[in-house]
Amino acid sequence: MEEEEEAIGYLDKVLEDEDDSEPGTPTSPGSPFSANEKVDAGKGLEMRKLVLSGFLASEEIYINQLEALLLPMKPLKATATTSQPVLTLQQIETIFYKIQDIYEIHKEFYDNLCPKVQQWDSNITMGHLFQKLASQLGVYKAFVDNYKIALETAEKCSQSNYQFQKISEILAVRALLYKPIDRVTRSTLVLHDLLKHTPSDHPDYPLLQDALRISQNFLSSINEDIDPRRTAVTTPKGETRQLIKDGFLVELSEGSRKLRHVFLFTDVLLCAKLKKTAVGKHQQYDCKWYVPLADLVFPSPEESEHCPQVHVIPDHELEDMKMKISAIKSEVQKEKANKGQSRAIERLKKKMFENEFWLLLNSPAIPFRIHNRNGKSYLFLLSSDYERSEWREAIQKLQKKDLQAFVLSSVELQVLTGSCFKLRTVHNIPVTSNKDDDESPGLYGFLHVIVHSAKGFKQSANLYCTLEVDSFGYFVSKAKTRVFRDTTEPQWNEEFEIELEGSQSLRILCYEKCYDKTKLNKDNNEIVDKIMGKGQIQLDPQAVQTKNWHMDVIEMNGIKVEFSMKFTSRDMSLKRTPSKKQTGVFGVKISVVTKRERSKVPYIVRQCIEEVEKRGIEEVGIYRISGVATDIQALKAVFDANNKDILVMLSDMDINAIAGTLKLYFRELPEPLLTDRLYPAFMEGIALSDPAAKENCMMHLLRSLPDPNLITFLFLLEHLKRVAEKEPINKMSLHNLATVFGPTLLRPSEGESKGHLTLASDIWSHDVMAQVQVLLYYLQHPPISFTELKRNTLYFSTDV
Repeated sequence: MEEEEEAIGYLDKVLEDEDDSEPGTPTSPGSPFSANEKVDAGKGLEMRKLVLSGFLASEEIYINQLEALLLPMKPLKATATTSQPVLTLQQIETIFYKIQDIYEIHKEFYDNLCPKVQQWDSNITMGHLFQKLASQLGVYKAFVDNYKIALETAEKCSQSNYQFQKISEILAVRALLYKPIDRVTRSTLVLHDLLKHTPSDHPDYPLLQDALRISQNFLSSINEDIDPRRTAVTTPKGETRQLIKDGFLVELSEGSRKLRHVFLFTDVLLCAKLKKTAVGKHQQYDCKWYVPLADLVFPSPEESEHCPQVHVIPDHELEDMKMKISAIKSEVQKEKANKGQSRAIERLKKKMFENEFWLLLNSPAIPFRIHNRNGKSYLFLLSSDYERSEWREAIQKLQKKDLQAFVLSSVELQVLTGSCFKLRTVHNIPVTSNKDDDESPGLYGFLHVIVHSAKGFKQSANLYCTLEVDSFGYFVSKAKTRVFRDTTEPQWNEEFEIELEGSQSLRILCYEKCYDKTKLNKDNNEIVDKIMGKGQIQLDPQAVQTKNWHMDVIEMNGIKVEFSMKFTSRDMSLKRTPSKKQTGVFGVKISVVTKRERSKVPYIVRQCIEEVEKRGIEEVGIYRISGVATDIQALKAVFDANNKDILVMLSDMDINAIAGTLKLYFRELPEPLLTDRLYPAFMEGIALSDPAAKENCMMHLLRSLPDPNLITFLFLLEHLKRVAEKEPINKMSLHNLATVFGPTLLRPSEGESKGHLTLASDIWSHDVMAQVQVLLYYLQHPPISFTELKRNTLYFSTDV
């Protein structure tokens, strides 16, 4: 049942949050504050009011929903004793079990809390109301125990009785019955938020703590009654030859993602799963399927089938998981620095492995289809074109030999599968928690790369390069050169600035551009360009971290690509340095620029956005793919000088350079667009668990921005939403855009950020992820009007 599964997921999330205090924050038992942390009483009380106002609004809606559910109960009971009952009394009792009691509990709670919030003052106390609400959770336990039977009874009655079916449809009984399960988790999240913003010496503090303890115990008791459902695994076939290549790949099997260990032998491709065995026995593989190389074909793009439906994890969930992993990594480092217990470190590492495994499974999106000419197709999802090319080339190289088709007997299959464990070259799942402690944690900052030229092509072609770096175990495309047409020796000489998040490797791929629209891959609706060559280099921190450019050559399939690179650490590259010249626009306060121009939104912002919307809104990777650095600097100079030729230059310039100029403008503001003053409040607001409280807080913060900042922010927000509407074409979701712009719009200036900075990797993971979440919140929000925002003094959410 959908609602039940959703409820289980919700409960699990809350309980997971209960089990582990915020990583990196040493807490005293039962206290949400660190030993050294003092709560700013004034600010804390203001946040309490915002949290309570939002919760009160959602509580009112919840009471209305319970009333709606109770509405048909009296007439149904009245007919139950007649000769033509709609439902029997027993059925009514089962379906509406404990709803009346729950309604009365919440009505009393609301009636007592409402006047306190409306007549707010600093001495207000309301902890006893939450404590009483928590003490009545036994009613919810009875409701939850009956929940499944209530749904089944409602379903059966709808099928057998037309009148009840109509009532059920009008009221959406099934959805309303789920609300109490949702509500109790919501109340627990609100208690978290209230405790976070209540000083420990406040009279409400012990009462709220008690209410939270009761709520957590209640959630635990529900959770213990629920058995998680697991999907069963089946087994097929295999055989022994020389192993050429092996590795972990994600297979799309029966509509879901499965991690497989794939083995390429001299004449067969075998897909296996590591089998769990009893302690002390050798580990073994189960063969899921095999294809003799003589029977293996790669479907051409035109022949490829439509990709089967698979549950795609939203970008924001992937980013949330990255944030969790980074937090755990920081906690491991702190435990080691403090010489913490090995058991605690092992527990953290185990959790990190589970989270990284989830990310490894859910992040790949590039399709790689293998077809058995005798029938079935198999689909893998890879994180990079690089891996797809490596597997394809290795298989095609073996297929050049004179191969025979065959069928393995069960004994041969058993022998081949048994050999996999001894022969494998890749022993561990590719996650950082498998690495040795002294291995490099990777680089955080900006890598500047100039792609100079390439030679070694046998005939003229339209050529371009892409640059990829690794992040959280998989590779992401970060930059793309122009297409150099009809040449054997392309001279790009283009500079890119690539953001690194714990990266250890740089890859360069060289492609021949395909303009034939019939070569469309149905798996991902993209024209397939031909890879001419590819190469990878390790980013050695010692070699890279110099102020000078380091020139290198990557050799790939007889092709040589010449490039230069240098690295700038995060703290050096992200400093906001005010311009010494106040006549330009870069590095000048936004209020100064708008006043000088007599405009509401700076001219540079309007012009760049207009140009992107005119000819870049369908560009794949717009705002993510780096523009050429020299073009961006040329545009910067023209805008700073207020040159008359701006519009002509914009219309001729590569669209990625224009997008890069807009990002650079926001990045070089002397203080972030969302201001230094409000930065801590944005970080607190986005961490609120209750949606209504979060809504109140986030809208309140927008209203607090200076008008030029707010108007510019709303102008940019609507533009980014229009870009995301073209996601099927440009591959830029709201989350992709939030990842690009979040740090640019929120990252504090140097003076403000000192209090937040520790390890580069720490800041990168915690601060940046939170900055992304803030922008994503506003991007996902319904349109925000400047006039409406300024008119509302208190913004109530209407969503429960």
